[in-house]
Amino acid sequence: MKKQLFGHSVVPYIFIAPQLAIISIFFLWPAAQSVQLSFYLEDPWGLGSTFVWFDNYIEALTSESYYNSALFTVIFSSFVAFFSMAIALFLAVKADVVIRGQATYKVLLIWAYAVAPAVAGLMAVFLFNQHLGPFYAFFNFFWDYDHKIDAFDATFVLILVAVWKQVSVNFVYFLAGLQSIPKAVKEAAAIDCKSDTRRFWTIVFPLLAPTTFFLLIINLTYALFETFPIIDVLTRGRPGGETRTLVYKVYQDGFLGADLGGSSAQSVILMIIVMILTIIQFRYIERKIHY
Repeated sequence: MKKQLFGHSVVPYIFIAPQLAIISIFFLWPAAQSVQLSFYLEDPWGLGSTFVWFDNYIEALTSESYYNSALFTVIFSSFVAFFSMAIALFLAVKADVVIRGQATYKVLLIWAYAVAPAVAGLMAVFLFNQHLGPFYAFFNFFWDYDHKIDAFDATFVLILVAVWKQVSVNFVYFLAGLQSIPKAVKEAAAIDCKSDTRRFWTIVFPLLAPTTFFLLIINLTYALFETFPIIDVLTRGRPGGETRTLVYKVYQDGFLGADLGGSSAQSVILMIIVMILTIIQFRYIERKIHY
């Protein structure tokens, strides 16, 4: 029996070469440099470096400020992901049943996605300004609000702005998922179950499981990394570093504190955490998803 050999064309590799070059230059090479720098104690002026083995990792993992930043990152990411997805799902369900003026509702709910995170943070600076901000006066009506000196208030406003920025993109995906459900399934569910709430949680929401899982990953990534401009513009980790995520701590220690070795070690630790989180999501959570 003759073995059939198929020739491989070089054309596909030519097409993906630019993308591979971009990944290598802007991701793989900086990542390799971060791993290398994490084992060195760098001079702030770039005049020399000392190989210190795992001292940078030990210092980061035994630092109280690092644990505080990690705890804030977990709390902040969880609240941002949960509320942005919950609000978007609620709005998508309401918009899906609208018959007249549906396009208007969609545009009004999607437009916030066009706002850059840094611009959203700058808008919040004016809206929560203690002298002219309407939201500052509104929240002060209920309690003694001041996000510049109170950690709870600062965390609250960061979550509020980050959720507002992310709701629109979640709304788009949830609405698309709802509209992709066959009408026959909805009609059969309406016959079997009269309760709208029970019908949604037992029929509709399970059918949205793939969309929900995808958005869970997207929202956690957004909360971990893409909220950096909002924090930098609005609080800069204040008060007292209480609103500093792990990504923002890497920036402060590396670019402001000139501790390149320590910040590189922190970035490597963060990369490992993200890899572990991704493995858990795809290995355990995705098993419960039915496509």
